[in-house]
Order: sequence, then structure tokens, then C-alpha cells
Amino acid sequence: QVQLVESGGGLVQAGGSLRLSCAASGRTFSNYAMGWFRQAPGKEREFVAAISWSGAITYYADSVKGRFTISRDNAKNTVYLQMNSLKPEDTAVYYCAAARKETKITTVRVYDYWGQGTQVTVSS
Repeated sequence: QVQLVESGGGLVQAGGSLRLSCAASGRTFSNYAMGWFRQAPGKEREFVAAISWSGAITYYADSVKGRFTISRDNAKNTVYLQMNSLKPEDTAVYYCAAARKETKITTVRVYDYWGQGTQVTVSS
């Protein structure tokens, strides 16, 4: 079992930045690929970014590429999402997730554990 707790969400103006953190506890953090997803009201949960066990490989949704950066610190059991140049359409609840398998980590169904989410609101 892995427990995930997100933090760092909040209200920010368009063009601003936020850094989300996701602290993991339980099983060995470095054995899991990690991902960030988001869900806006009335919409399905969508992929944002993912990172491999070692941190060497990262993936991004086209909508955030060049603005968001995912990283991890295995010594601290934490994954981060640095979000720059935020837009109103980035407004959503952001979830981190952990996957035992390192394949297809851009898809929701691969992930085994999920956090409770943190709200990000970008005002225009």
C-alpha cells in the first residue's frame, strides 16, 4: 500500500506559477512510476505529466509541454510538479498517482494508488 498526499495548490493569477508536491509513504517510493493528472468540473480526469522510477524519463500532455516540469526526489519520497505560465484552463483538481508498472504511464488505468487531490485555480 502506498499513501499519497498532495500539497501546494491554491489561487493564482494567469501567468503565475505554483509548485505542487506529492509526499508518498508506505512501500518503496523508487519502485513506482509517478504521474500527475487533473480533473476539471464536468470533465474526465486527464493526464498531465509522468516520470519513470529513476526520474530519467518524463512525459507531458501537449497542453502543458514547455510550461510544466515533473521531477522526483527519491530520498524524500516526493514528486513535484512545477507549473509556470498558468492559464485559466489549467484550473482543476490535481491528483498524483503511483504505478507499479512503468508502461503506458500516461494513462489513468495503469495507476494503482491515488492521492486525494489539491485544487488549483487560475484567475484571468
